[in-house]
Amino acid sequence: MVGLKKSIIKLGEMGLHKGGGNINWFPGHMAAATRAIRDRLKLSDFVIEVRDARIPLSSTNQDLQPMLAGKRRVIALNKKDLANPNIMQKWKRYFDSCQQDCLAINAHSRSSVQKLLDIVEFKLRELISREPTLLVMVVGVPNVGKSALINSISQIASSRFPVQQKTKRATVGPLPGVTQDIAGFKIAHQPSIYVLDTPGVLVPTISDIETGLKLALAGSVKDSVVGEERIAQYLLAVLNTRGTPFHWKHMVSAAAEGGHAEYEDGPDYNLKNLLPKRKLTPSKSDVHYVEDMVTGVQRALCSSLSEFDGNLENEDDLECLIDKQFEVLQKALKIPNKVSEARLMVSKRFLTLFRTGKLGPFILDDVPDTL
Repeated sequence: MVGLKKSIIKLGEMGLHKGGGNINWFPGHMAAATRAIRDRLKLSDFVIEVRDARIPLSSTNQDLQPMLAGKRRVIALNKKDLANPNIMQKWKRYFDSCQQDCLAINAHSRSSVQKLLDIVEFKLRELISREPTLLVMVVGVPNVGKSALINSISQIASSRFPVQQKTKRATVGPLPGVTQDIAGFKIAHQPSIYVLDTPGVLVPTISDIETGLKLALAGSVKDSVVGEERIAQYLLAVLNTRGTPFHWKHMVSAAAEGGHAEYEDGPDYNLKNLLPKRKLTPSKSDVHYVEDMVTGVQRALCSSLSEFDGNLENEDDLECLIDKQFEVLQKALKIPNKVSEARLMVSKRFLTLFRTGKLGPFILDDVPDTL
């Protein structure tokens, strides 16, 4: 882990922010949203704090923690399908040791969200018996899935409780900052329970380089703030120092035995789904196309790490390895050699594979030591 820490610092010095200062990303709407959230937190009866399961601590808004600590609260670790389930169990034990309710969820899964609602109802049981109206607030940093969770809660609630009017769906998007205002959604009647969706709000500055890189990799900070290439460099540093490509070796071998065809370089891809604008062969399905791409990426990184004869704890050696891996990734991702801004294209597609879970489940934060 020492080597990883050093490499991360090195990557930060390579231009993540000038002069080693803080990462600043606090759009104007965030300042107003933060004030509104603080005001509504005072009135809320319960808080669902949504975090990214891949970064259970890094996706915390530390500025809100003093207020949240005094509220009835459950931490919903969303996107559990993208997180390593074995490590997730360790995180569950960690939150248990902190006497903090925590549940790993998939905001798009009805059964998963139902379990979360069960916890909320249980925690509000005493208040339900004496309060005519209850407020449940959903908070979290950008792009952790708050609006998707709101929509799922609304759908479930409408089938369970007599709702007075059709509920409004929250706006959902893949980019941070989609929800621009605070909106209330009535999910139950007698007693009336309102769920307040809020915009994702980061702290004004992120002083820790590693935390900033993790937030950027998970998509909570816009790529343009940090730069796709630097985020991809960080991802490669994490994979290499953890030895992850070696774990892919058996999967690469299995794919090779399946006899997948090789394709020539050339087509461009849609950033959202990695598919070419035109198919190479009519018989090749989109799913298999992406699978071949993933296998190529895993094979390329496994080979490059196997051939590496340097020291992963040496910053310069690791940087040289990452440069070499950009070259092999360009071929694996089928980006022509003569394409301008090839490294940017490599970075975008490589990050898409990670963010969609194609490279496997990960948790980037280390579980804190507990006494």
